[in-house]
Amino acid sequence: MEPLYVAHAVSSGAGRDGHVATDDGLVDLDLAVQKELGGPGGKTNPEQLFAAGYAACFHSALQAVARAAKVDLGASTVEASVGIAKEGEGFALNAILEVATPGAPRETAEGLVAKAHEVCPYSNATRGNIVVEIDLVQTADN
Repeated sequence: MEPLYVAHAVSSGAGRDGHVATDDGLVDLDLAVQKELGGPGGKTNPEQLFAAGYAACFHSALQAVARAAKVDLGASTVEASVGIAKEGEGFALNAILEVATPGAPRETAEGLVAKAHEVCPYSNATRGNIVVEIDLVQTADN
């Protein structure tokens, strides 16, 4: 695979209680372990970064497949929730995507969401690796 774009980021310090920054300086964040995992919380954590990336990527994929199908989604949104849980000796992630397509009827939106899940790079990277649930929470029908 020949990448069209490559993002570069460095983690320093104590991992989840450390710092992350991209080489272009656009991301430059202190991190903290979530309170739910025994840390102080109050700062960004890796699950938030993953959720933001997945939401944006899936939304772009959804908009692209809708444009190709000449479907108006209206003011569409994608909300991603990323959970972390103990699994065996380590930890595992899960993701829930809540998709709103107020401009498209449910049946049309369902097909577009399924197609977006096939072309979204985050969906392709997670497929078979973590549980991803996609809920169509709003359409033109409701």
